[in-house]
Amino acid sequence: MENEARALAALRHGDGGAIDFFVARYGAYVAAIVNNMLSGLPPEDAEEAAADVFVALWRNAARVPEGSVRAYLAGIARNKARDALRRRRLCATLEDDALELAAPSPESELTERELAERTRSAVLAMPEPDREIFLRHYFYEQSAAEIALLLDMNTNTVKSRLRRGRERLRAELIKED
Repeated sequence: MENEARALAALRHGDGGAIDFFVARYGAYVAAIVNNMLSGLPPEDAEEAAADVFVALWRNAARVPEGSVRAYLAGIARNKARDALRRRRLCATLEDDALELAAPSPESELTERELAERTRSAVLAMPEPDREIFLRHYFYEQSAAEIALLLDMNTNTVKSRLRRGRERLRAELIKED
């Protein structure tokens, strides 16, 4: 420990050679932490993260309490490994976002608009109170209990009318195909 205290003091005074003491003493320890967390990633990522740990020690030597260098290095190693994982995910996400998806064809847009119009017409053709129940549930996102309260109905009745409305809508849309 005495050598470690001297090396830390030297590091605090800007002695570049002092970092070699910590790399020699804790390099394998830091590498084990980083490699365990980054298994599956290219080895270069683990090497970079491990090197960053010792750069952080160099920059923050004044804040590292004497006798706790090992614990400090372990914490920094975990943080640097997490940073590497985040960078990998961010790069993968950006690469995925960069893929251009084919724009919908005019035919598919027309088909979608026609389907939306047929659905709208079928809903508006429903008898009351089914139409109101259907609109409140699917367009205003009200629950069956809320609709039942507003329309002074039983909740199970509202659920039954919704089910029958879906069946009618499905039949209407299939009939027109």
